[in-house]
Amino acid sequence: MPDSPAVAPQFTSASHRDETAELGMSVFIATEVLLFGGLLLAYFVYRHAYPQGFVTGSRHTEIVIGTANTAILLTSSFLVAWAVEIFSAETRRLTAGLLTGAICLGLAFILLKGIEYHREYDEHLVPGIDFRFTGSLANGVQLFFIFYFIATAIHALHMIIGIGLLAVLALLCRAAPSTRRRAALHSVALYWHFVDIVWIFLFALIYLPGRSAS
Repeated sequence: MPDSPAVAPQFTSASHRDETAELGMSVFIATEVLLFGGLLLAYFVYRHAYPQGFVTGSRHTEIVIGTANTAILLTSSFLVAWAVEIFSAETRRLTAGLLTGAICLGLAFILLKGIEYHREYDEHLVPGIDFRFTGSLANGVQLFFIFYFIATAIHALHMIIGIGLLAVLALLCRAAPSTRRRAALHSVALYWHFVDIVWIFLFALIYLPGRSAS
């Protein structure tokens, strides 16, 4: 597999360059764990303070869309992992096709999330814009949806970034596969899998409590 003829002076070899890139992505993901970890900590604190409000809020989420998006992301992770596994000059078209499939699934996720947001807006469940929920549980439900919109919006932003990275790599890998691009694909795959894992946690915390308690 061809590779770049020159290696930057800070690296002793191409393998050193690729290992450094992967380490950099691992460090970045660690910082993202801190970000989402802070959100999850806030969720558990307020859920402990308003347990019934959070359960009621969860029952107002779109469980069908949430479940469909979970299946979509798990499938996209499989396609990305498959692309990394088979990456070579001989399979560049299949690799690009798998990445394109993951991109399409990512776009489907964003589309469904937009539909979900629109339905919640129609139901007056958007804090700070149009939130109308009466009763003794109103404060807890509002706090639930504050967490919901912040967490899912940040996740969607990460999804959009990941889709862009996969699109660039799909073009590059189809044009001229190299060990450098294999390392880049592996790093982006780590990012994509991380974003998918975050969604699994969000799905469990946002969509399931109200259903399991009923």
